[in-house]
Amino acid sequence: MAGCLDINASDKAARFIRFCDAFSIPLLNLEDVPGFMPGSDQEHGGIIRHGAKMLYAYAEATVPKVTLITRKAYGGAYKAMCNKEMGADQVIAWPSAEVAVMGAAGAANIIFRGVENLEEKITEYAAEFASPYKAAERGYIDRIIEPSETRPAIISALTMLANKRETAPSRKHGNIPL
Repeated sequence: MAGCLDINASDKAARFIRFCDAFSIPLLNLEDVPGFMPGSDQEHGGIIRHGAKMLYAYAEATVPKVTLITRKAYGGAYKAMCNKEMGADQVIAWPSAEVAVMGAAGAANIIFRGVENLEEKITEYAAEFASPYKAAERGYIDRIIEPSETRPAIISALTMLANKRETAPSRKHGNIPL
């Protein structure tokens, strides 16, 4: 499945996130996700609703949340794997990470439709927009590290967040997408 999130993966992740949050276990996300699984089977099965369960679980979790982007982080699945907007306390990326709405080839095919030197445009687009550096400039990534620095960076992030306390607004309960 090339790392795509499908209905079963979304449900399993949502249960795991809620379990960790219930027992105050920090969440470490290793992200390499090209998107949600396409196809009519997934759509008829309610992939949007099942994916929303995962998003809701991350948004509701109060434990430390650290995300490491190792390779691909595309579209809605990028958000579903706990990006800054979903409440990640720290987002770290390797220099080889690709953070974008979609892959460079797909995006360039749409933007530069009909252009003769399409392969060159794909390469340019990938260098300019699909790197973690552009995402870091915009505040979506906190640190870009070499793969060899991964363990110390994660230890540092979890140590910094060891005493994290988050208070939720007073309410009876949330409205989980069932």
